[in-house]
Amino acid sequence: MTSTKSTECLNEEYSFVYGDEAVCYEVVRKTQPESAKKKIIIRVHPNCKIVVTAPIVAENADIHNAVLKQAKWIWNAILEFRSHHEYIQPKHYVSGEMQFYLGKRYVLKVLEDSTSNLKVKLLRGKLVVTLPKFTDNKTETVKALVNKWYKHKAQRIFQERLFALLPQASWVKAAPNFKILFMQKQWGSCSAKGTLMLNPHLIKAPKECIDYVILHELCHIAEHNHSQRFWRLLTQIMPHWQDVKSKLDSMAELYLNE
Repeated sequence: MTSTKSTECLNEEYSFVYGDEAVCYEVVRKTQPESAKKKIIIRVHPNCKIVVTAPIVAENADIHNAVLKQAKWIWNAILEFRSHHEYIQPKHYVSGEMQFYLGKRYVLKVLEDSTSNLKVKLLRGKLVVTLPKFTDNKTETVKALVNKWYKHKAQRIFQERLFALLPQASWVKAAPNFKILFMQKQWGSCSAKGTLMLNPHLIKAPKECIDYVILHELCHIAEHNHSQRFWRLLTQIMPHWQDVKSKLDSMAELYLNE
């Protein structure tokens, strides 16, 4: 299952001062194989939560020093996510609002034309929705049309990407079924029978993010949990998945905003 949010557990909490502000971070300790390179990994999540994953044997001073070395990067990431939060407003589906498609921004333009049918299309940097004049419940009508358009595009492009990626998933012997399902907290999931469920909001993200989610769910056909074997398998077929996941996470609130 690919989630839109981190599900790390709170183990320890510490802080450091940057400028005039105290910055809190959580430390999650994990047992690592002796053969593994012992890393301290720092992540800033879209909700500005900072999670530091460290080996269970790591000294607190070493963890804190690693955080301090990245203090400027952490602070800049926090500022970027805060700037996103400032302009995330509930959508009213009126002209001028921002929509996304395959990682690009488009300005919504709502037109009323008594000679035209209901339709949605991309046109010169705009997502144009055309309605008959005097439409009742205009906001709900535009929202329904936009979501229907996203779902239609998702069905086609997800299928294209799934078939393009299948050769990388050698353990999958036949193309799995997949369903398009609007979800609030997940990008995708995989049933016990191997059916993929993909969130049409994902069509708003760049193709590499779509590929990450599909590959993630294909790995669940072989490994049904997030074991070390699962992550090794995902890393084999998408070595840079962590960078792509971070990119997707950083935009999650915007892509999921309705």
